[in-house]
Amino acid sequence: MIKKEMIAMLLAGGQGSRLGVLTSKVAKPAVAFGGKYRIIDFPLSNCINSGIDTVGVLTQYQPLRLNTHIGIGIPWDLDRNVGGVTVLPPYEKSTNSEWYTGTANAIYQNLEYMETYNPEYVLILSGDHIYKMDYKIMLDYHKANGADITIATMPVPIEEASRFGIVVTDENNKIKEFEEKPEKPSSNLASMGIYIFNFKVLKEALVKLKDQQECDFGKHIIPYCHENNKKIYAYEFNGYWKDVGTISSYWQANMELIDLIPVFNLYEEFWKIYTKSDDTIAPQYISDNSNIERAIIGEGTSNYGEIRSSVIGSGVVIGEGSVVKDSIVMKNVKIGKNVKIEKAIIAEDAVISDDVILGVGEAVPNDTFPKIYTDGIVTIGENSFIPAGVSIGKNTAISGVTTAKDYDNGVLASGRTLIKAGDSQ
Repeated sequence: MIKKEMIAMLLAGGQGSRLGVLTSKVAKPAVAFGGKYRIIDFPLSNCINSGIDTVGVLTQYQPLRLNTHIGIGIPWDLDRNVGGVTVLPPYEKSTNSEWYTGTANAIYQNLEYMETYNPEYVLILSGDHIYKMDYKIMLDYHKANGADITIATMPVPIEEASRFGIVVTDENNKIKEFEEKPEKPSSNLASMGIYIFNFKVLKEALVKLKDQQECDFGKHIIPYCHENNKKIYAYEFNGYWKDVGTISSYWQANMELIDLIPVFNLYEEFWKIYTKSDDTIAPQYISDNSNIERAIIGEGTSNYGEIRSSVIGSGVVIGEGSVVKDSIVMKNVKIGKNVKIEKAIIAEDAVISDDVILGVGEAVPNDTFPKIYTDGIVTIGENSFIPAGVSIGKNTAISGVTTAKDYDNGVLASGRTLIKAGDSQ
């Protein structure tokens, strides 16, 4: 019989609706990050760097790009005969083709997969955070406390605490109280959505709550275990951890990578971040007339213009006379000549034609999704087309192939949203 000390279950089915048009065609964990990575690369790399060689990846919303990216796990050394990485979509396991209806329900539907490895411990992860963590140290802490469950936590500003599961601990870090997204938090110690369970405890709770609608770890499993006197401990993490679930936080996390001394280093030798790479891509080309200041630039990019304080993906073309400033430009974007881009996020395979200006005017609230498109950022969805000569204001969102007729006198005013038929928010 196969026996693994600990396996990981990585929840990667989220839509990431707060990222607007960036996730209209792709799951949040598959969104590009840092020029060459995708968000899911971080927890996958953490697993293999921590010695965890069996990972189930639970996918659901728009899974195709995620599945293609993960493949059989070669970049992360997870192409194993026993264990390795396994993509677990909902339709493969249930005779009545149930969707995953909550984080814990997704794990429950994969009990058989977990039982195959007869683990002592199960590590539950989210596929949509940027951080580096040695899960082996967390497991050692779990064992030392004789815990049934250990929750990774970190302090957050008290004004943001209501966005998280909040824990209150005693002097030994044993959890006394757990509240999921409380209106009036009694602590600022937040759950990171990373859990180590003794497998027997996890299985018991999942089976007991199998009929709970939209069964969720924070709302149901942890409170159930707490009520049943399971030993639950908080493991306080003090490293860099970023929830990139909003346009603003996603932009900010990318911008932090190009600080003179970045708070999050992508290139540490002892804790590498692995990703799928394209071996056929050409080298970068930087023309004599170009200018680059504080930027990450991906492989195969051709720059004939000016790049300042920006993160540029692979295969991007930036035309003569164009300026890209304070922006994120993803893979295979084509930017024409004399384009001015300031504080924008441009998703994969978009085309920005000649003489376009992005990010002009005052930052008025977005008229359709004021809580999504914020901070003056222009957001362009993947495969979008922006025609020549138009000007686009701040807090705007565009998705789809647009024409000059879609712009009032050649302008999309600040705070406006332009979504062509077939696309969503």
